[in-house]
Amino acid sequence: MDINTMMHDLACQMNEKDSFNGTWLYAEKGEIVSKGAMGFRDPGNTLPIKEDTIFQLASVTKQFTSAAVMLLMRQGLISLEDEVTKFFPEIPYPGVTVRHLLTHTSGIPDYFDDADWFIRIWKEEKRVPGNDEILRFLKETKAKPYFAPGEGLRYSNTGFNLLALLVERLSGVPFEEFLKKNIFEPAGMSSTRCCHIRRDGVPFDNYAQATVYDDGKCVADVDSEEEGDVVAFDGLNGDDYVYTNIFDMLRWDRALREEKVLTEEEQQLMYTPGKLNNGEDAVYDEGDGLGYGFGWAVGHDEELGLVVSHSGGMPGVATWFERFIDADRVLVILSCRDYRDIRTYMGYWDGMEAVVRNREPKPLVSIEDLAIKDPDKSKWESYCGKYEHPGDADFIIDEIFNKDGDLYINAIDEDGDELSFILYPIGENEFGRKGGMLKLKFGDGCLMYDDLTCKKL
Repeated sequence: MDINTMMHDLACQMNEKDSFNGTWLYAEKGEIVSKGAMGFRDPGNTLPIKEDTIFQLASVTKQFTSAAVMLLMRQGLISLEDEVTKFFPEIPYPGVTVRHLLTHTSGIPDYFDDADWFIRIWKEEKRVPGNDEILRFLKETKAKPYFAPGEGLRYSNTGFNLLALLVERLSGVPFEEFLKKNIFEPAGMSSTRCCHIRRDGVPFDNYAQATVYDDGKCVADVDSEEEGDVVAFDGLNGDDYVYTNIFDMLRWDRALREEKVLTEEEQQLMYTPGKLNNGEDAVYDEGDGLGYGFGWAVGHDEELGLVVSHSGGMPGVATWFERFIDADRVLVILSCRDYRDIRTYMGYWDGMEAVVRNREPKPLVSIEDLAIKDPDKSKWESYCGKYEHPGDADFIIDEIFNKDGDLYINAIDEDGDELSFILYPIGENEFGRKGGMLKLKFGDGCLMYDDLTCKKL
């Protein structure tokens, strides 16, 4: 089976099992090997996605912010070792350098840790805070740093907000305009722009609306009772809010290879993982052994060599951009709807990664595929009731109850939010869920999950 067929087959499986709504493109040496579009770009399923549909990139944006910083360095306006307080003396984080911000080693807390600050301004002052107000946010919240600069690596969107503000102030032009004139236009990315759709309106005719599920129904992120607060962050820059399509991302890959925006030496610097104060590599992903350069996750494939990548995620948004530097391959996946079944979701992305690496992908498996078709329900009523809350658990199972012949859970997640979901029987006294990899097993007067045992009350 060839690459194009395998990628199309994965998208069809994903669409059948969990409604894939997005586009993909895979190219080798600049030549497109596979591309496609599937699903709908609106919650009502009336507007089919096309190959040139525009998607929000989310955190894939960070590589453009980093590129902008590199251009300032070329002009001598900034250096990697400049302390941020040189430019923003009002923020309470001494010792943090530009390099720390680029590599997530600053220790400056992520604004999502205190998201209510932005939501309050949006709701009480009836406006969306601009990116320059990230300084006010840091001054007013005075959030304790995760660690001293250079002592660890922890992802912080706030660092990239500060970088965008630096670009704007040192260049003397709005950040959005700087990206357009200095990156998008030289790269030939005519369909790409940094903009604020929720705040200012949609400038594209073929924009893919970020879509989430509320009580099983598709709704726009801005109309969601749970996720509608995304509007409050839509004035920020640097960490998100670049919009584009798969073809412009291929143009970006080629522009980098042809040094239309950044020199090879500048790119090599961006692809060098950050280091901690003790000289050790700052590890971004323990599982994959990835480091983090300037807006890029950095890894190495035994056969294909240097690989740089970044993912992006927001409610209703999932994106991926991966470049195989030595092998000259590139993979782009853009989607605009939340998943319902995490197994098919992860299987799709893992399958695409396998194909790019010359491996056969595994068939996608949903929770319905795993579930016992005619389970013995004789013990189910005995499972129902309240259960104790472990003090050190991020995820708490509060209650099991029977509804229309099926078992359901009332749970509390790590943010303290309450949620309910159906359980699927996948083994003897063992159950799974659709929206996560949780497996729980019932014992004598208890249930077990995540190495925890909780007594029935």
